[in-house]
Amino acid sequence: MMNHYETVFISTPVLSENQMKETVDKFLGILQKAGAEIVHKEDWGLKKLAYPIQKKSTGFYYLIEFKATGDIINKLETEYRRDERIIRFLTFRMDKFAVAYSEKKRSKKETKKEE
Repeated sequence: MMNHYETVFISTPVLSENQMKETVDKFLGILQKAGAEIVHKEDWGLKKLAYPIQKKSTGFYYLIEFKATGDIINKLETEYRRDERIIRFLTFRMDKFAVAYSEKKRSKKETKKEE
């Protein structure tokens, strides 16, 4: 059964724009190879961390929303742990309310862009 998931990862702030793009492409590729359907992706850019992680006070945030079977999650999170560019990650299964909220938020953004 396909579930709806959202994953956010924070990568080290020392990456160049190209390295960041490679990192994002790597994780999108892992998901797609495993049969996930990418619903939405969002680059949140460089943000200040709430507390230092690995002596870094900022990081690049990236969000991916996708539909997949549960067995993909272990694979994805193992890859996050193996990648020295990733300093934090969080993946969670979205319930129907989170999915509805996310869709509503996206449609609001798109409406603002059109104006």
